[in-house]
Amino acid sequence: MLDEKDIKSLPGSLVSWVYEVKERTKPDKVYWCDGSDEENAELNNLLTNEGKWIKLNEKEYENCYLYRTQRDDVARVEDRTLICTENAEEAGPTNRWMKKEKAFKMMWGLFDGVMRGKTMYIIPYLMGPENSDFSQVGIEITDSAYVVLNMRILTRMGQVAVKEIGKKKKYVRALHSTGDLSIKNRYICHFPDELLLMSINTEYGGNAILSKKPHALRIASVAARDEGWLAEHMFLLEVSDKKRKNKYYISGALPSASGKTNLAMIKPPSNFNEFEARTVGDDISWLFVGKGGELRGINPENGFFGVAYGTGPSSNPNILESLKKNTIFTNVALNPKNNTPWWEGLSEPTELLYDWTGTEWHTGNGKEAAHKNSRFTTPLKQYKFKSKSYEDPNGVELSIMLFGGRRSSLIPLVYEAKTFEQGILLGAMTRAETTAAQSASTGIVRSDPMSMLAFCGYNMGDYFKHWFDVADKVKNPPKVFNVNWFRKDEKGNYIWPGFGENFRVLKWMIDRVDKKVNAIELPIGFIPNIKDLDLKGLNIRKEKIEELFYFDKQGWLKELNEVKVFFKKFEKNLPSKLWYEFDKMYKSVQEY
Repeated sequence: MLDEKDIKSLPGSLVSWVYEVKERTKPDKVYWCDGSDEENAELNNLLTNEGKWIKLNEKEYENCYLYRTQRDDVARVEDRTLICTENAEEAGPTNRWMKKEKAFKMMWGLFDGVMRGKTMYIIPYLMGPENSDFSQVGIEITDSAYVVLNMRILTRMGQVAVKEIGKKKKYVRALHSTGDLSIKNRYICHFPDELLLMSINTEYGGNAILSKKPHALRIASVAARDEGWLAEHMFLLEVSDKKRKNKYYISGALPSASGKTNLAMIKPPSNFNEFEARTVGDDISWLFVGKGGELRGINPENGFFGVAYGTGPSSNPNILESLKKNTIFTNVALNPKNNTPWWEGLSEPTELLYDWTGTEWHTGNGKEAAHKNSRFTTPLKQYKFKSKSYEDPNGVELSIMLFGGRRSSLIPLVYEAKTFEQGILLGAMTRAETTAAQSASTGIVRSDPMSMLAFCGYNMGDYFKHWFDVADKVKNPPKVFNVNWFRKDEKGNYIWPGFGENFRVLKWMIDRVDKKVNAIELPIGFIPNIKDLDLKGLNIRKEKIEELFYFDKQGWLKELNEVKVFFKKFEKNLPSKLWYEFDKMYKSVQEY
């Protein structure tokens, strides 16, 4: 627990707010978290004794635990995720808005006395490397020990954060309570003008661990707009080429189920042994213009909050070893024979499991044992394939930026934007097909610009303008690409093998950065000469590879017309530069 000296070193206004919350919520105890190993052990024991925490097989999963959330509290609740400002235009047409005063009244009413009989935990946290001008700080107040233990993994928490709070002029205040977990009164409210977050009646990570999407994207995106940088739903990857003795840093935004995490943790195929891939971050990037006009990025997080379901030896072999210790598993299944976690994609199931609700599950019953949004929370520092640069206070210089989404047709395997400005258009045009994990209806194409539709904390028309404003400051922009690993043939089969084989596409991007290969110009951008794609060892016929790059003029005109309808939602807020890039591409496709 933090001592009095640490608490007194915090800004007086912040400490006053903490005690205001105490008076309103009326907890039995108040505990200032220090992030120590001793504190971690105490909270683990507390949850175990309360029957909420299942300690896993210590020999196979050292210091690992399984947690089950309430059955209706397993994912983000976007219809109850609100941007709270003075007027609706600030939030824009794609956010759910509530007037600030109304939201305050509603939320403080729900928080009145909500922590009676509970402990109020106060979590000082740091987002980003120590001693970085680009890092941010905050305090989350919660009555959930589960949230505390997740925050300890995902942020730099406790005394290190207290020290950084003293250096910063701004800090985020975050208030959370599990309440009675009533879905009727479940809300996640964002007050960008106040640097304030309030979340109640939920314990699911994305709703309750407020350092993640609520702070690192929704609140941070507003700060980024005001201060001239970018808060993005992007991974950061380091690729080293031993032959060229060079490093390339790649950022990328892909919507849910489009291969983002697997790409962030990619393992190059065995015949690419001159390359090494290391993760800087898997989910969120804060991007800044450096002193030389280059675009730089940091990972504000300190751990992974990944989807367990579908993670396995073929999709993401690099992460499996890291999950063997100091990991929290949420809503996965349990193998009672050896007390180990299990989920679809990990291995063949045993005959008997306990599913994510704790119910007996038998093979062949037709139901998933793990929830499709089951999670693992694991420290980045113990990940074997991490980049040392994830702790660099100055961030990394981007060579490549990519966008993409799950599309079964039309979109090529890869194509390169002709300019950085056209690359912004590609990001804004991002569309992806829904999957069973996202919607009851699968295969529906939905717009998700820069994969930020659910996470931009202000009007997205202004967000597009801000991208062009940042672009004006970038003298040495990264090359921008669009990718699609999911194109299918006429029989409905995936043409491209995906997963680790996607590195072959990354290598072509690197060759383009180094000007080692030319490309074929299409109206939408540049595609590879097939001879320049390293396909050695892949058993794919040439005509199938050509199919991955087939340009369907009528299909693209239809795509652009549908994108135009989406853009028109933003009316006067959509920047003229985006319309200019759009019209230029549309005309080019028409004339092709």
